[in-house]
Amino acid sequence: MLPLRIGIVGVGNISGIYLKNLGQYRSTEIVAVADIDLERAKGVAEKIGSVNALTPEELLQSKDVDLVLNLTIPKAHGPVAIAAVRAGKHVYNEKPLAVELSDAETLLSEAKKNGVLVGGAPDTFLGGGIQTCRAIIDSGAIGDVVAANAFMLCRGHESWHPSPEFYYEPGGGPMFDMGPYYITALVNLIGSVRRVSGSTRISFPTRTITSQPKNGKVIEVQTPTHLSGTMDFTNGAIGHITTSFDVISSPMPNIVIYGSTGTLIVPDPNGFGGVPMLKRISDEDFQPVELTHGFADNARGVGVLDMAYAIQSGGQPRASGELAAHVLEVMHAFDRASSSEKHIHIGSHPNRPVAMQPDTFASELG
Repeated sequence: MLPLRIGIVGVGNISGIYLKNLGQYRSTEIVAVADIDLERAKGVAEKIGSVNALTPEELLQSKDVDLVLNLTIPKAHGPVAIAAVRAGKHVYNEKPLAVELSDAETLLSEAKKNGVLVGGAPDTFLGGGIQTCRAIIDSGAIGDVVAANAFMLCRGHESWHPSPEFYYEPGGGPMFDMGPYYITALVNLIGSVRRVSGSTRISFPTRTITSQPKNGKVIEVQTPTHLSGTMDFTNGAIGHITTSFDVISSPMPNIVIYGSTGTLIVPDPNGFGGVPMLKRISDEDFQPVELTHGFADNARGVGVLDMAYAIQSGGQPRASGELAAHVLEVMHAFDRASSSEKHIHIGSHPNRPVAMQPDTFASELG
């Protein structure tokens, strides 16, 4: 098939790995880059070669672009993506799909109206680590999934990030920053979420940046920085997640899946590889499981590659807009549940993504 022609909007730090990976896959081709700072886009285009540097508006209207890869800041994800699908482009957003649920709903509606597909990060769940865990669960090795725990606990980003303000604005915080990795992985492994309860708080009303170049700047915190919630999955399993920018450190694992006949420790969902650890009834202790699937290194962009195949075949991508919108709805629900002191029922119910096979996309490299 002809390569999917990709235009990237937003060439900040995260763009580098996308440029590298999508530039080497056989089914994807970077044809244009854009940024609100046109000089920065020109610098990236010059470094890559054979790529046009455009304004965001020019890229969205370019006839040479099939798919817009939206790597803008979170609050721009919804508006840029909506403009892209209205221009007849497929779109793949970095996480979260949007800040507001209304933007996500408009995006999916407009995409359907214009006959284009929407995809969304994270695509780490397509990596070798979590896909190996998916194969373990699907094989029945731990029996029926009963419960799950997930933990993402750290002290925040103001000590190292050069411009950390947006982490403490609406659309930021530990849930919107890291929650997409964890909840997407859980939906892939267990299925969709039907209702949520939760407790949230802003532990510290201000944060002081200690990194350069903004050392000493005080940030007003506008979004919860410690969230703890319970998820009732559609299949009956019960999951618990805690995300925090308020703790010094934690010994807790990233994700644990408890089955009726075994327990599975899942690798960090913010990565593509890792070592799953499995303990069944007959085992004395947890045993490492060798990865059965590829894309275990930093394969960011494999979700876009999957979209290229879906577009060609008329199918649906695994890292779909519907999945990303479901994750967004779940993330919003934790704070809503805390504020209302009620369970929040989730309205979206996407299908569990189709499992990868060990040789999926094996022909894309080499």
